[in-house]
Order: sequence, then structure tokens, then C-alpha cells
Amino acid sequence: MLTRLARLAINRPKWVLVGALLVVVFCGVFGASVTDRLKAGGYTSPDSESARAAKLVNEHFDGAQPNLIVAVTTGAGADAGAGAAAGAGVDSAAARRAGARITEWMGARDDIEGVQSYWTLGPQAGAALRSEDGASGLVMARIDASDTDLPKIAERVKADLPRPEGVTVRVGGYGPLTAEMESQVTRDATIGEAVAFPISLIVLVVVFGSLVAAGLPLLIGAVSIVTTLAILRLVTTFADVSIYALNMTTVLGLALGIDYSLFMVSRFREELRNGLDVPAAVLRTVQTAGRTVMFSAVTVALALAALIVFPMFFLKSFAYVGVAVVLAAALAAVLVLPAALTLLGHRVDRYDVRVPLRRWFGMKPPRWVAPEESRWYRMVVAVTRRAVPVAVLTTVGLLVLGAPFLSSKWGYPDDRVIAASAAESRQVGDLLREEFAQDAAASMTVVLPGFDGGARELAPYATALSRVDGVSTVVSGGGTFADGAQVGPAAAGMVNDAGAVVRVGTAVDPYSDDGERLLTALRDVRGPGEALFAGAAAENQDVLDALTGPLPYAAALIALTMFVLLFLFTGSVVLPVKALLMNTLSLAAAFGAMVWVFQEGHLSGLLGFTPTGYLVANIPVLMFCLAFGLSMDYEVFLLSRIREEWLASGRTTTEDNTHAVAMGVARTGRVFTAAALLMAIVLIGMGVSKVSFMQLFGLGLALTVLVDAVVVRCLLAPAMMRLMGRFNWWAPPALSRLHARIGLTEEAHPAPPADRHEPAAAGGASAGAPAPTGDPTTGAARTDGTVRTDGTARTDGTARTDGTVRTDGR
Repeated sequence: MLTRLARLAINRPKWVLVGALLVVVFCGVFGASVTDRLKAGGYTSPDSESARAAKLVNEHFDGAQPNLIVAVTTGAGADAGAGAAAGAGVDSAAARRAGARITEWMGARDDIEGVQSYWTLGPQAGAALRSEDGASGLVMARIDASDTDLPKIAERVKADLPRPEGVTVRVGGYGPLTAEMESQVTRDATIGEAVAFPISLIVLVVVFGSLVAAGLPLLIGAVSIVTTLAILRLVTTFADVSIYALNMTTVLGLALGIDYSLFMVSRFREELRNGLDVPAAVLRTVQTAGRTVMFSAVTVALALAALIVFPMFFLKSFAYVGVAVVLAAALAAVLVLPAALTLLGHRVDRYDVRVPLRRWFGMKPPRWVAPEESRWYRMVVAVTRRAVPVAVLTTVGLLVLGAPFLSSKWGYPDDRVIAASAAESRQVGDLLREEFAQDAAASMTVVLPGFDGGARELAPYATALSRVDGVSTVVSGGGTFADGAQVGPAAAGMVNDAGAVVRVGTAVDPYSDDGERLLTALRDVRGPGEALFAGAAAENQDVLDALTGPLPYAAALIALTMFVLLFLFTGSVVLPVKALLMNTLSLAAAFGAMVWVFQEGHLSGLLGFTPTGYLVANIPVLMFCLAFGLSMDYEVFLLSRIREEWLASGRTTTEDNTHAVAMGVARTGRVFTAAALLMAIVLIGMGVSKVSFMQLFGLGLALTVLVDAVVVRCLLAPAMMRLMGRFNWWAPPALSRLHARIGLTEEAHPAPPADRHEPAAAGGASAGAPAPTGDPTTGAARTDGTVRTDGTARTDGTARTDGTVRTDGR
């Protein structure tokens, strides 16, 4: 298939590029409206107890579970409590007028139901809606909208809400929070890409020198982003897609588009230096680097596909979209990019900015040397000579970095994930936690479906709930209770033909250990029938249950698919096991660092987030699947060149293996390190986000990629491969025969026509691109029609690319 795609790009490059342009235009138009179809939430399973309870409440009990909280604050401050009788604070004339006006306005809207306020309930019944200092009062209600429409309606409510003079009005609750987070995520995606593009261009110019070569990966990255938007829009027609998929998948499309293109362009330039003409170089690039790109894309896609086992659509949407985005980026790299390379040819090295810079600073032109003399080769040789201490020290170092992950805690996201400077809802959340005896956002709702008893049966249950340590009040159709005693009348609308609801007020953090103990104690209270719990604490517990159950299956699925794919790629059963273990080490180190930063709060001041003592539960799972795929990405790129050198060697001694490893790193070290740096730059662009778990995702993945490329691939992998020697390539005879039959072997080197055998000094450089000193293609011609640079002929049809490299590592 790759050969056919390459020949299509070579024979019809303009058609391919015009077709790609039309596809990009269509995708841009089709995907422009994607943000209107994305949904907030999706962190919990729709079959969980809290989800079923919330559905019953929303359908049959208006306002029992509010998602809109309006805080009205006066300037009375701490003295308001003492002066409440005199009309200060929330009991002042200005506050009463403001509260009445806002309550009336909300009650008149068709999309708002169950309006309750301190000013309509009065000082006694509405005590829970009055701050302890008397300066703030609340109006609570529920926006009646689906998850898709909730952010848009909440945004309109926030914009149109009356804000009388003399008081401060702030809007919070789950509805406005979703609107503010959706808007913030969209802005963050734009800012992140705007930051990543110019910095990536600078790095690419440093890597390639040529402005033309540096621009190609960015071009493919841009194509991947536009395609991503259309893919997101398409997926929304048959599945729920999280709003956060917009940010994460565009970043992934850009990062992988640049990543794959970097390897393709580097291999194309290498083949030109080895003496191939442009069509043969393009074909060989697709058959080698393109094959590795497609294989790498499959590994990343399968790792993301494992997210399908989780029940929440937040993760499922990344399984659908992530797979499509990865494959789209790979297809652009193996079809669109080869067409561009065919048209550019040797002009890919045009506008080398290093030439005038060297001339300006009086520097000598680079001296070209053999791979065995490069810094990368010497580094690997030094590592393999000290394989035992290097392996031990790097392993211990990674384990130490990963140690904090053993104390990781996961939880449900609340308003604290967004910066207070960016969201009114966060300001309201802080007010509820700090100034109110009962946090309205932390309260729990108990649903008794099908309950047909009266107040006499409800009262004992509500009384027992109120006695639980941590409960401030219990409001029910049988009365209002506190500390086992009735303190108020029954609330209207909490009992009907669908059953009954009981609202449990508390100030306990629902995501803390105390919140978990409170939920357990409340569930232990015997009720008059089946009791379903909704609210933050119940949702938090259901999220953890929904993640921990399928997580072993997802991990096993990833490990199994990675093992099978690497076996098909290498023919070894040892290398896949080694790769899985090393990936686990690099992931552990990155995850440990993320616990240290985001859970424990170190660097929170620098990064601008509020530590909550736990990680948002869905993010580590998403990071695990994606990071595992990306780590395997670099393993594939490294192993492809090591295997190429191994097949070209005698394959008999440990030294053959060591030389293959050193040559493989010498060939790819500079490229995959640059690729890792570029991907990290794109991911770090998410670090500017004002949503903390987006920062966690971006910075965590960036650290994983850098640790994997620098520490694991350059130190641990060579040391381990040296220690295992020829055993690296071992497989049982039966599996060896299976691999020979179905393995993913590399295609034979193409045989270009005789008149295309041009030396690199003549054909490998173009106007504006200086040719290397000397003739790197001296030597005998190979029987497969190509030129080998070491002076000997090969007849096995495998690739040998040991041409000259520069002293800067190329």
C-alpha cells in the first residue's frame, strides 16, 4: 500500500496537492461549527447511581438540584451579622430590592425552574442561603437544558441577569462553570497553537537549517489541525464528544503532524545525500520512514482505542477522535508530504539560514564525517561500555521520580480547576466554601424512587440523616431537621408521584476523605425504600468506581497490542517486553512528578493553579493511554534503524548487536530528540491554560515525552540492549516462522534507472544548498541498483544508509 501511495505522489504530485487543498478547504468549512456541538461534562458513567438519581431529580423535582447559583454581596462585611436586625448586609433595603428583582427575573424565564432565594424564604427557612458574616445571600435555581445547550443558555443568563447598583452580583454553579470553561478552553487552544507554531519553526530551522525543509512539518501540522476539526464535527453526529477534545486533539494533530514530517523529511534528505535521485529518494523515504510512521501511528491509535472500555463519554470521545486524528496525521505525512517533496526535490535545502550566519560570524563550513565518528555514536559506545551502572542508575532515578505516584489521589473536577481571575463561577465557589456554613455546591440529594408514603414515614429517615456527623441540615417533605431535631416545616414539592427527594446540607469537602466517610455513613442509614444518592460526593465515588473497574482491562489491552505489534515489527519477543517495561518506567517518573506538582501543590504559584489535594480522575487515565502510545512512538523510530543495521550486520556476535544499536542511535538520535522537543513545545503550549487539568495534561505529557526521548532512548535502552546482546532478537522457533510468514518486513530497495545514478556532490545539492565536502558515494554499486557508501556490494535487498553525517550530528 505504501508503495502505491508513494508512486501516486511521485507520478501525480500536483493532483495530490490540489486534492489535499480541496480536502483542507472542505474540512475547514465543515469543522467551523464544531464548538457548537461539543458537550460539557461526561466525567461519570450514565449508568451510575448518581447519574440515575440526577436524572430523576431533573425530570420530576424542579430545582431540587440547582445548577445556577447567584451570589448577591453588600459592603456590610463582618459587621452585617451584628447589624442584621437594623437592616444591614443582606437584610438592607438595597440587598432586598436586588434579591427580589433577580428572583423575579429568573422566575419569569421558561428555561429556569425551581427558583429559591434567601429573600423569598426569609431569615429562618433561608438561613442556609445567608453567609455567616451576613454580607452575602444566594438565589438558586436550575437551568433546564441538555448538556449540549447548557453552556450556551448559561452564558445568555449570565449576560442578561440584572445587576442592580449598590450590590455585587456574581453568577456561579455548574451551568455557568461549563460555559466559562468552554470559552476558556477555546481561547487556550488558540493561544497554545499561536505560541507553538513560531517556536516550533525556530527549532525546525535549527534542526534543518533550510527554511523550506523547516516549513514542511508545520504545513503538515496545519493540515492535521484543520482535518481534526472536521473529524470532531463528524464524530458529533453519532456520539457525544467532550469540549476538551477540541484542545487535546488539535494539539495532538499538530504534534504528530510535525513529528511524522520531521522523520520523513530527514530521511528524504539522507537518501538524496546517498546518491538517489528525487523520485527514488521519495519512494525509499515512504518505504522506510513512511512504513515506520504508519506503524507508529497504529500503535498510538490502538493505545487511544483502549479508552473505549470506559463508560464515560469524556474518555470515549478521545477514543473515537484520537484514532481518527492520528491516522489522518500519518496519511498526510505519507501522501501529501511526499508529493511536496517530489515537486521540491533538491530545493528542499533552499534558504539555509546557517550559511549566512556562518559567514557573518566567520565560522568554517561543517565537516562531514562517518556515523561512527558522530557524537551520538560515541555517546552510545560510552553508555554500552558502562551498561550495568548506567542501567542501574537510570532505573533507580526513574523509580525515585515516580515514587510520589504511590500516594496519588483521584477525584471529580469542581470550580477550582479554573483560575478565579478567569471565572465568576470560581469566585462564587470560593465564597460558598469560605463564608457559608453550608456549601450549596457540596450538598447531596437523596432520591427515593417510587416512594408513596407520607410525612410520617419520611420524618424518621430525615431525622436519622441529620444525626450523621458532618450534616448541617436535612430538608424533606417530612420537615427540616438538624442534629436529630425538627427546626422547620416540610418543604413543598419534594414528594410527588415519582417518589421523594431529601436534600442533605453539609460544609464537608465532598472530594476529601471526610466527604467519602460522610457519604458512606449516609448510605448506611436505613431508609423507607431504595435510596439513590446524587451530588458531588456521590459523583466523585461513581467516577472512581467507573475508572478503576475497566482500568486493568485497558492496561492489558494496550500491553497486548503493543507486544503483538512490536513482535510483528522486529521478530523478537524480548524487545517488546523491554519496551513495555521501559515505557512503564518513563510513565511512572512523569506521573510521580505530576503528583508532586498538581496534587501536592508545588509550583502552584508559578503555574497559577489551585491545588485540591487530588488529580482530576479522568486525566491520568487519558494520559496513560496517550503517553504509552507516544513512548512507543519513539521506540518504533529507534528500533526501525537499529533493526536495519542489525540485518545489515553479520548477526552473529554481541558486538554486531552493540554496533547496530550505536548506529541506530547515531542515525536517529538527533532526529527523535528534536521531534520530542517539538512535541514537548506543542504540549507545553497547554501549560498556559487557566484550566488546571489541561495544564496537567499538557505538562505531564511533555515531561513524559522528554524523559522517554532523552533518558530512556539515549541511556537506558542502549544499556539494556548491550546487556542482552544477541538475546534482544530471540524468539521461539515457532514464532520466528510465524514472523517470517506474516511479519511487517521492509520492502526491497527500489532500483532506479541507470541514468539516475548521480553522485551526491552533483545531484545531492542544489542552488542555494552547499554540497558536502568530498564525494560520499564513492564505492561499488549494489546489485539492487543503489550505491553503497562503504565500497562493497550487497545482495540481500535490505537498506543500508551508512552515508556520511555532519559533525553536528546529522
